[in-house]
Amino acid sequence: MKENRIGFEFTARYYDNGLSLEDSIELLFVFHGQGQLAQFFIRKFEVLRNRGIRVIAPEGLSRYYLEGNYGRVGASWMTREDRLQDIDNYLKFINSIYRHEVMDPDYQGKISTLGFSQGAATVSRWISQPHIRFDQLILWAGMFPPDLDWKVSRSQLMNKKVSFVYGTSDPYLSDERFKEQQEISDQLGVTPQQLTFDGGHTIDEKVLLELF
Repeated sequence: MKENRIGFEFTARYYDNGLSLEDSIELLFVFHGQGQLAQFFIRKFEVLRNRGIRVIAPEGLSRYYLEGNYGRVGASWMTREDRLQDIDNYLKFINSIYRHEVMDPDYQGKISTLGFSQGAATVSRWISQPHIRFDQLILWAGMFPPDLDWKVSRSQLMNKKVSFVYGTSDPYLSDERFKEQQEISDQLGVTPQQLTFDGGHTIDEKVLLELF
């Protein structure tokens, strides 16, 4: 058996909250977690519209049925199968959105980024690219992935606001994962501010407003 690869044009979707660039004071890129869809995930940030924040939500390139062969559909950024190719594909996708939303109109305003759960690793890899300009990184119920380029990522995160947000009863977080997060943060030379709320694996509106 011989594995072959070929490139081809691919069209994918992303959502925004309807606020125009001209009417916004800040851009916020949000990245959903495993099994979510961008069209529903972006609704969790509706409260920020009144604060003049344009929210942009890319969607993972792999969609699948969450239960069996029908019913609710979710999306994923990557799996362990052919993971490097998945990462390369979604970085190209998000970069296309970035060019369209930031570079083509030469946007000069503030840019924040937020990754929820699996989306935390996605946003961490994305903002680690030297050409990405951002002011704030929020890892919500998720953590830095261990495969970052330490030197490049450290440079990108220098003098940036970094926050780690999680619910005190989040079933996906453990002491072991907190320890790993601390070790990676030390490698990156960052000390994230930590914000918690009473709740589980979800977006808390009160904390969200504190961040913006």
